[in-house]
Amino acid sequence: MSRAFRNRIPFLLVGIAISALFFHTFPIVADSSEPSATLPTRRVLLEDSSYATKATSKPDVVRVPGGVKGRRKRIVVTGGAGFVGSHLVDRLIERGDSVIVIDNMFTGRKENVLHHLRNPNFELIRHDVVEPILLEVDQIYHLACPASPVHYKYNPVKTIKTNVMGTLNMLGLAKRINARFLLTSTSEVYGDPLQHPQVETYWGNVNPIGVRSCYDEGKRVAETLSMDYHRGAGIEVRIARIFNTYGPRMSIDDGRVVSNFVAQALRKEPMTVYGDGKQTRSFQFVSDLVEGLMRLMEGDHVGPFNLGNPGEFTMLELAQVVQETIDKNAKIEFRPNTEDDPHKRKPDISKAKELLGWQPTVSLREGLPRMVSDFRQRLFGDSKGSLDGSLSAE
Repeated sequence: MSRAFRNRIPFLLVGIAISALFFHTFPIVADSSEPSATLPTRRVLLEDSSYATKATSKPDVVRVPGGVKGRRKRIVVTGGAGFVGSHLVDRLIERGDSVIVIDNMFTGRKENVLHHLRNPNFELIRHDVVEPILLEVDQIYHLACPASPVHYKYNPVKTIKTNVMGTLNMLGLAKRINARFLLTSTSEVYGDPLQHPQVETYWGNVNPIGVRSCYDEGKRVAETLSMDYHRGAGIEVRIARIFNTYGPRMSIDDGRVVSNFVAQALRKEPMTVYGDGKQTRSFQFVSDLVEGLMRLMEGDHVGPFNLGNPGEFTMLELAQVVQETIDKNAKIEFRPNTEDDPHKRKPDISKAKELLGWQPTVSLREGLPRMVSDFRQRLFGDSKGSLDGSLSAE
């Protein structure tokens, strides 16, 4: 074997020499059409569109993955078929975002978002947030919960489950997909306040076992959960405390004072005032609220923030404004006050002014006629109200 191996050595050396001569004479040239392994291909894809355009002669084929600043956002709005939610959806769609609405239609109305159904950037899912759901989004606006006494008292256990389990499910989703989460809380967390006006540092005066506590305490727990997820899991959360809001698409018979007065005056019924009518509320138009919610979501501050109009009206003063707007001869009927009804409610919005650059711009006398037109159209089919009924957020 050693003799045979020695006999093959010359042939092996000749083969090596021929190979070396061939590669020296005809070097391999890299195909310029193939990208070099050292090119920052992944980095180019992750840069913004201006960089990508410079980096390739075919910018229209560049695919920008999720997470790039400035791209269209994917947003879920729970309760998005409701009064406030549908106006928020209008603004987000107008901005160019892709919006998914989740709503179980307990208080929401499909008609509120009907005009978006053919939009490829819009999707409507009939779902109860008490049950988990898996989605891929960048932001979560969590509005789902009955907000009027008539609705949240109808099934108080369901109301508090929506506030607790629904918020837990949405926070869990935000944690899994690293989405920013905005909770729409309420001025009801202040209860029947002993401080006037109410600032965000005020802890409130709430009856934990009253007929309204399913909503009041439910929202307080939702705020607690949001802050615990923020501190413990690093979730980006935003908390808004919403004060009385009115405008087109309000439920006509939801029991809230503005919708009650407007519907009663249009139907030529007496306007119902509970108690002596000296209770005070502040009323913001829905477009102002939507602007505040969007500024809060896009900003850098957790909150909570009061979002409301600091203009304060007694119930009797509100009734007089409705009379001036609809029917000067409309009558007022007094009834016994309801349980745990707050005597005063007025937001201090100094924090929102300073940190969000937000304040309401629509006065009650300016916004109320828009709402009246919408109610008139829905009650009587009056074409004069059709334009205002489709208003989103002017």
